[in-house]
Amino acid sequence: MSRDPPLTFYEFFAGGGMARLGLGQAWACAFANDFDPVKVATYRQNFGGEDLVEGDVWKLSPADLSGRADLAWASSPCQDFSLAGARAGLKGGRSSAFFGFWRLIEALAAEDRAPRAIVIENVVGLLTSHGGQDFEALCRALAGQGYRVGALEIDTARFTPQSRPRVFILASREVKPELTGDSPFHTPAVRAAFDRLPADVKAAWVWWRLPAPPTRNTSLAAMIEEDDAVAWRSDADTARLLSLMSPAHRARLQQPGRTVGTVFRRTRADGQRAEVRTDGLAGCLRTPRGGSSRQTVVVAEDGAVRSRLMTGREGARLMGLPDSYVLPGSTTAALHVVGDGVAAPVVRWLAKHLLEPLLLSSAPAIAAE
Repeated sequence: MSRDPPLTFYEFFAGGGMARLGLGQAWACAFANDFDPVKVATYRQNFGGEDLVEGDVWKLSPADLSGRADLAWASSPCQDFSLAGARAGLKGGRSSAFFGFWRLIEALAAEDRAPRAIVIENVVGLLTSHGGQDFEALCRALAGQGYRVGALEIDTARFTPQSRPRVFILASREVKPELTGDSPFHTPAVRAAFDRLPADVKAAWVWWRLPAPPTRNTSLAAMIEEDDAVAWRSDADTARLLSLMSPAHRARLQQPGRTVGTVFRRTRADGQRAEVRTDGLAGCLRTPRGGSSRQTVVVAEDGAVRSRLMTGREGARLMGLPDSYVLPGSTTAALHVVGDGVAAPVVRWLAKHLLEPLLLSSAPAIAAE
């Protein structure tokens, strides 16, 4: 039996290849790029290096990208869009890497090789950065190259026990009517961002229809290592951590039975505070240098509380990576790779329910005007 050849993709800001992992076997990587040596080494360990070019996106040329890909995936640096950052926006030093990517798309378009679809993944702060001006500029750039544009806000918590909302901007030169309509991922933030767009940009908008996944059936407790497989902090260190919690937060660790939670240390108006969540979700993973302290795991049982730092493997599981995924040797490096990544199950859901139906030729499509 014959089968269609796999769809092809370019993976920009590839990190450890989590978008590649999420896209899966129906997709063939035609090109990947990242400039971070640790992430590049991790990518090569897991996927090989024949498609990967290490270096600054600004130093790439269209000749580095072979053929015409069905999809360009870009999880561009998010620090300048983050609600926790300085909000420099598209002019920020890190997020300006997006323009290095975009100039390649424009050059490919000039050669009639622009990808049929583009996905740009970033923090939700992109929707409101500079009062919505950055989101408008991004949508306008995509529309100017003949793409129809829509956005979805997806929280990784729908798939794995980690609170990690992200915005996914899907731009396509074709639109299939059956892939448009209502979606639970058209959040108030996405609708407000659309409302702020001027009429000419709204004309290129698409409300992509992405269904909700099945109810998640895993919790943080299922993701963490066995108690005897990790090193715990001393009782004195744990006591100091508890002393930084408000009475309400300490009370969360006094419930009957076994309670598993995660803690971030944050600076508040009244000084440093330790804030614990015990709702079965980890807080959003960040890189060790990402502006907040490294996440701590706490386990309370029979009135006793123990604490320790989250491991790299636990972080990888929260990103939906299998235990066979090869991580860097140090925990700091491992969390650097996974904390900067995109959750693989989210990519898989998007690919299965939108990208593959959109780009495979089994149903009629409407070309963008």
